Amino acid sequence: MIYTAIDTFYLSDEELENSPSRKDGIDSATETTLRIYGCDLIQESGILLRLPQAVMATGQVLFHRFYCKKSFARFNVKRVAASCVWLASKLEESPRKARQVILVFHRMECRRENLPIEHLDTSVKKYVDLKSDLVRTERHLLKEMGFICHVEHPHKFISNYLATLETPAELRQEAWNLANDSLRTTLCVRFKSEVVACGVVYAAARRFQVPFPENPPWWKVFDADKSGIDEVCRVLAQLYSLPKAQYIPVCKEGGSFATSNKSLDTLAQAPKEGSLTIPPTDENSKSPKAPSTGGTQESGKDVPLQDAVEKLKDSKKLNDSGSVAPLSESRDEPHSKSVPEYRAKAGNGRDEDRERERRKERERARARSKDRVPSRNRERGRDSDRDLERDEIDRNRESNDRGHRSRSKGHGERSKHHTSRDREYYSHSTKETDRRRLRS
Repeated sequence: MIYTAIDTFYLSDEELENSPSRKDGIDSATETTLRIYGCDLIQESGILLRLPQAVMATGQVLFHRFYCKKSFARFNVKRVAASCVWLASKLEESPRKARQVILVFHRMECRRENLPIEHLDTSVKKYVDLKSDLVRTERHLLKEMGFICHVEHPHKFISNYLATLETPAELRQEAWNLANDSLRTTLCVRFKSEVVACGVVYAAARRFQVPFPENPPWWKVFDADKSGIDEVCRVLAQLYSLPKAQYIPVCKEGGSFATSNKSLDTLAQAPKEGSLTIPPTDENSKSPKAPSTGGTQESGKDVPLQDAVEKLKDSKKLNDSGSVAPLSESRDEPHSKSVPEYRAKAGNGRDEDRERERRKERERARARSKDRVPSRNRERGRDSDRDLERDEIDRNRESNDRGHRSRSKGHGERSKHHTSRDREYYSHSTKETDRRRLRS
């Protein structure tokens, strides 16, 4: 019974040996090869999609967990690998579109199987089927995981362990590479990430001949046991001894992302062969009627066959000599010539129509420009008349103002003159009165 929790999805060796693939007749070597092949696809597709390493690591762990519950014979390894990449990109917050994942896997399959690299049109039924299958496989993944897709990688423990052990910087990169390679094996579903990190660090230290403290043992500080570390090193050594994994078709359903052109070529050649075989069949159907008045039954059977063979030979000779070709050429030539001639005439007619339209547009533009010039002159004349009227009005106003001012000045001078006379009169009268008073 496989126990699934937040941080644990681990199997024993017996459960791994009795996997669903083994029940469907797939041996251990084939299963190991297909697991490595699927992880290679996930790693390569992640690089092409420019995803971080965490996404590829999560996708490989999901891949191994899924095939611990399902068989390779029922789910194609290519489709499952694509769905793992798509799901892991969303889990690690680096999402990619389904179209991008499908196009990348299509190109990878064309390269791996030496097929002509052709662009996969998104409007074709093939693409629609691939996309629906991608979504369906993702649902199977989530269903088998119980929607618990938390993954803990050994990479985050490596840096802390190496810093505690005070190892050189070269050892860190080597341990990191070994941790990436360990994801191609079933170590992620057999041991905890702490144990895998200790085994990777120990394997890197052995390769660079870096001693670790053994009194007390260094692995006890990191909650690991020596047997688990030795098993991790053994599995990694076995992985490096295997050849490059190749695809093995064990699934009942086809999971190809690429469409080969061989079937299309055979379909294209089939009508040509049928066209060559049709005339002999017609002649054979007509030939037995003429010699039916022959003698015995045996001679009656042989004569039609001989006539049919001779007619077949004659028809082949005619086809080889090209006597029938002029008829076909004469029939095909009018069509072949009429089509380009018709296209040329149609093109010429379209060009003439375009030129006519352009001429009409030019004439219209010229007429508009001519109409605009007098209208502008009229507007200018109207503006000049208005300016003249305004000038006359201003002049009249100025003249009126000047008249009013001159009148007002005249009245002022008169008033001033009368007042001076009055003053002289009053002054003279006062003098006379004074003289009269003095006389009296």
